[in-house]
Amino acid sequence: MAAAAACALAGCQGPGGTVRAAGTGAPAPASPARTSQAPSGTPSAGAAKPLAGRVVAIDPGHNAHNFQHTAEIGKPVKVGNGTKECDTTGTSTDDGYSEADFNLDVAHRLRALLTAQGAKVVLTHDGDRPWGPCVTERAEAGNRAKADVALSVHADGAPVGRRGFHVILPGRVDEGGTDNGPIVAPSRRLGEDLRDAFQRVTGSARSDYIGQGTGLDTRTDLGGLNLSTVPKVFIECGNMRDPKDAALLTSAKWRQKAALGMAEGIDRYLE
Repeated sequence: MAAAAACALAGCQGPGGTVRAAGTGAPAPASPARTSQAPSGTPSAGAAKPLAGRVVAIDPGHNAHNFQHTAEIGKPVKVGNGTKECDTTGTSTDDGYSEADFNLDVAHRLRALLTAQGAKVVLTHDGDRPWGPCVTERAEAGNRAKADVALSVHADGAPVGRRGFHVILPGRVDEGGTDNGPIVAPSRRLGEDLRDAFQRVTGSARSDYIGQGTGLDTRTDLGGLNLSTVPKVFIECGNMRDPKDAALLTSAKWRQKAALGMAEGIDRYLE
């Protein structure tokens, strides 16, 4: 979407040895003040809807109740080139704001922006499940919807002092009846568009500990990417374990900017 139109919807001022996000700590619930939903702005009467007819799958990583269902989420599932846990708990800030709550809040904000632009948005879950879904189900949700784009929203859990965001791209996996080859190239283009827009809108720097300054990281160990048949990437919006990054991630104003950056990156890719 055009930056000016998107900002009008979002109410913003315009662009201005690592532990991955799959952490193992049991996060505490977020405080009510930190889980406010995105404004559901709508375009003016007669306004064009540039994403009309497009389908976007949004995957809010983890689940706030996963830590209460360790047996269920710990069961192995097949991801093509091996097995992974069904799901994980995610990480949290030092004061207990969970990654799962962050991911769902940003997903809601992103959904509001994309829906206002005419897209059909499919969530892999909406905080309405006791745990999960498994990574296999998360991939299948986008596949089943025949999404034009699929995006998994996360925040990282790296050591203190390591900062910035990065986008995870699928590497080629052709094993165990899985071949994601057709989505590798378009997913890279999606990732580059998402990285550029996210950096521009949020003002956040690219990760200083993953991607060697590119803001991109290619992986073949994530079932959500291995099993996807539609262009898909993950975004790690910042490091929840670092106080400076955590101050951004716990800000509702910044989370709105993060959603706007993602929406603009998706719009750019779909042009």
